[in-house]
Amino acid sequence: MAPFGDELSGGQFRIIGRERLTRSIRGHAPCKNGDGHMIKSELVQRVATQNPHLYQRDVENIVNAILGEIIAALARGDRVELRGFGAFSVKERPARTGRNPRTGAHVAVDEKHVPFFKTGKEMRERLNRIQS
Repeated sequence: MAPFGDELSGGQFRIIGRERLTRSIRGHAPCKNGDGHMIKSELVQRVATQNPHLYQRDVENIVNAILGEIIAALARGDRVELRGFGAFSVKERPARTGRNPRTGAHVAVDEKHVPFFKTGKEMRERLNRIQS
């Protein structure tokens, strides 16, 4: 069951009955921190501005729920695919012998699992269209 009366329908969220947010962001304005990176709170603010019928706290809960589900799926070893965006998966790095760069001593490095993201075709096309 989805929280806040949200329904997952046809691969996208349909939100029912929310009110307008007071602050707005126009177009593709630079991020607040000015370095070209977007943090989660800026993502929440932008989504809330583009959907004025939603409360910002509800948008934040939705973003947290989506990210939480992706993390939970990766922790189970599942692959998460978002068509047009990309796919998240977990890669296994085997144990190996590394080297301490300062002393040159050999060090045992344990095996580990690392998150991996592969962009989708649509995202690659949009990124390349912007740059050219």
